[in-house]
Amino acid sequence: MPALVLAAHGTRNPAGAAVTEALAGRVRALRPDLDVRAGYLGLVAPSLDDVLAGLRGEAVLVPLLLGTGHHVRVDIPAAAASAGPRLLCRTAPALGPHPLLAEALADRLAEAGREPGSPAPVVLAAAGSSDPAARADTTRMARLLALRLGVRVEPSYVSGRGPRPGEAVAALREEGHAEVSVATYLTGPGHFSESVRASVRASVREPVHEPMHASVSASVRRRVRDISVSAPLGPHEAVARLVVRRYQQAATGGCGHPGISRTPVTSDGRIRTA
Repeated sequence: MPALVLAAHGTRNPAGAAVTEALAGRVRALRPDLDVRAGYLGLVAPSLDDVLAGLRGEAVLVPLLLGTGHHVRVDIPAAAASAGPRLLCRTAPALGPHPLLAEALADRLAEAGREPGSPAPVVLAAAGSSDPAARADTTRMARLLALRLGVRVEPSYVSGRGPRPGEAVAALREEGHAEVSVATYLTGPGHFSESVRASVRASVREPVHEPMHASVSASVRRRVRDISVSAPLGPHEAVARLVVRRYQQAATGGCGHPGISRTPVTSDGRIRTA
């Protein structure tokens, strides 16, 4: 069987690298017959290039990335091409958007204190990208999570174009929503997950010298406890199952062009996860 290589972004936060290794462990538990390895696109060793240099035969690269962007379109294919004739590489699409990620996001929200069946709207907080395709993937993921939870889900971005998580929270509070949940749409802890929480805290911070009739309503100034912010996806079982699915599709040539992902939804609007 081709080796399964997890292509991770990389972070200076040790907890982020630990999440990748924990996810690799879950994938090995699901497929003990496979040679599962993790390589990083920067900041952390081993690099993706080094991992591929140590392999022979065939490998499938599964990006631990949640949307189509520069890494999926350029960096990962370049690493695969640099492996040379000794290694035949196939590259799977990015993980998202996908119903299995909606499952994981819903579980993380529950762990953060969101009550089952809550009607509170959700802000989906993604890393962001200058690539329009990546932003479109986030919008589709927001729709999938909305289908999963049965509530309104607004996409937001830590960087690039689009509203910041705190801005999306503030807008919902301005509309009169007493409670808002924030789903952290990131694979692991690091700079971006810290930025999500900082943005949300800034949106609810009590002003020191500002009259109550100012443009920001009093509802926006509620304490942070009214806003649940979930942890990143991490080594969730649904994410591990999605990694295996991406591998199987790419290994059999059934995943289409790298970077293309389709959302399986039945004709009556229900998410198909099988």
